[in-house]
Formats: sequence, C-alpha cells, structure tokens
Amino acid sequence: MLHELISLMAECLEKEPEEIKETDEFREYEEWDSLAYLSVIAAIDDAYGLVVPVEDFRSCRTVQALADYVASHKE
Repeated sequence: MLHELISLMAECLEKEPEEIKETDEFREYEEWDSLAYLSVIAAIDDAYGLVVPVEDFRSCRTVQALADYVASHKE
C-alpha cells in the first residue's frame, strides 16, 4: 500500500517516487498546494474507491499516516 500511495503522490506532485519518503510531512513539499490536495484526493478515490473526508485528511501528517488511513478504509 505504501509504495502504491507514494507512486500516486509522485504523479500528482510531479516528483520522482524516490523523492517521497514515508516519514515526510507531505504538506511541506514545495509542490504542495490546493491543486495538489485535490489531485491526491481524486487519485485516492479513483485508485481505491475511497472518499477521504477533509477532517480525516487533515489528521494524516505523513505519507505513512495517509497510507495507513487508506489501507484501513479502502473498499
């Protein structure tokens, strides 16, 4: 799950997957903005059939936390 989410985020942020680490606080990426947020949310929905509520997304600080959330809530 983690590697899949890293690939998905890399595509949304136009970064190389190697540049994204599980301990990174993804909101601190230079590329992170409202469009990146919408892209990641939409990509998670497309890939996993999961709509992440705003409150839940805000509680995920790191890439690993987001991957754990998706893994535990996906259909």
